[in-house]
Amino acid sequence: MSKIIIGIHGLGNKPPKQTLYEEGWKKAMLEGLDVNENIPREDITFEGIYWADKHYPAPDLEGETYRPALANSLKEYDEGFIDDVVQKAEQFGGNVIDWFKNKLDFDWAADKVLEKKLTDLHKYYTEPESFNTLTSLLIDRLLAHSDKQIMLVAHSMGTIIAYDALRIMGRNDNNVLIDHFVTIGSPLGLPHVIMNIRKRHGSLRTPTVVKRWTNFADRRDPVASDEHLRDDYKSNVVGTRVNDNLVLNDWRVQSGIDIFHKSYGYLRTPEFSRTLAEFV
Repeated sequence: MSKIIIGIHGLGNKPPKQTLYEEGWKKAMLEGLDVNENIPREDITFEGIYWADKHYPAPDLEGETYRPALANSLKEYDEGFIDDVVQKAEQFGGNVIDWFKNKLDFDWAADKVLEKKLTDLHKYYTEPESFNTLTSLLIDRLLAHSDKQIMLVAHSMGTIIAYDALRIMGRNDNNVLIDHFVTIGSPLGLPHVIMNIRKRHGSLRTPTVVKRWTNFADRRDPVASDEHLRDDYKSNVVGTRVNDNLVLNDWRVQSGIDIFHKSYGYLRTPEFSRTLAEFV
């Protein structure tokens, strides 16, 4: 059976599709395979799901384009002493945090924040046409590749769209399985997102159609501030549960600015490259 990698981008306006995916995502993945795994490849079977044009009248022509990583900048995450202390502290407070996630209703105030700061997500949650358009866009492409092994790579808000789409597919029994669902820089652990998932799907779990789920997060990425999704999402009926992996997004080295959320940086981390190498 042939294989395909399908990607879906995050919030905000984007460069043209060709620039974002062929000149960005694909190059980042190929560079990671070459540098991190010593697998030089000219190409991979990849398709990008582009939805920025559903929210914006024209692409962003001023956005930062892809550039190769600096020498020796692609490094594995080192689970050192300080991080171990931080993680233990997070685990200690986890019960309290989860209680607030489950008990408190994030009302109109949260919506107002999203409307001001994250207009794409606000529109997605409040306008059924946006929700249906974006989830259907992904579902249609996944169905079109139902005869292949699929790795679905989702970034930022794209992880929310992908999660919703996969839960819908599970309910509709579309007879499509996702071999590997990969989330990068995901906000799926944020309280407002969790609240909306509970409202729409009734539970937090791995989608039925997913055979494997890996989540990659940089601790410095504000969008992925809850970098451990495993404690929020239960396993699906066959026991598939999210596996969390901490990484170092190097994109700040490229731009001189602390940008640890960039998709390009995630897609060439050593940990992601290892996962990609296993699939291709």
